[in-house]
Amino acid sequence: MPITTSAQPRKQRLALFNAPLHLRHKLFNAKLSPELEKKLGVKRLPVRRGDTVMILRGDFKGVTGKVVRVDLKKVRIYVEGATRTNSRGQTVYYPIHPSKVMIVDVDMSDKARQKIIERRKK
Repeated sequence: MPITTSAQPRKQRLALFNAPLHLRHKLFNAKLSPELEKKLGVKRLPVRRGDTVMILRGDFKGVTGKVVRVDLKKVRIYVEGATRTNSRGQTVYYPIHPSKVMIVDVDMSDKARQKIIERRKK
């Protein structure tokens, strides 16, 4: 379901910024690795904390790590290994958009997630 029917960029942007959390969750889909795709029979899954992902774009391209935090408000995820030093000298995680990662290993500890995979199977 699209968030808005308008093709105008300003309205697209406004709709994303004002989207409720249950619709923002749909923006967290990331593609699966080819091996995982064959194993699960699904092309994409929402990224969750505990998943192992590989970053495909940006300064941290090629970095693989566990998802430490998922920020629904900002539509960003935080991955171990993708860190920078802030002005105070502290190491902080770098925010990454979920579309720029590939899920390498899925955390299957949640039964609801298993149901999602069963429902989405090809």
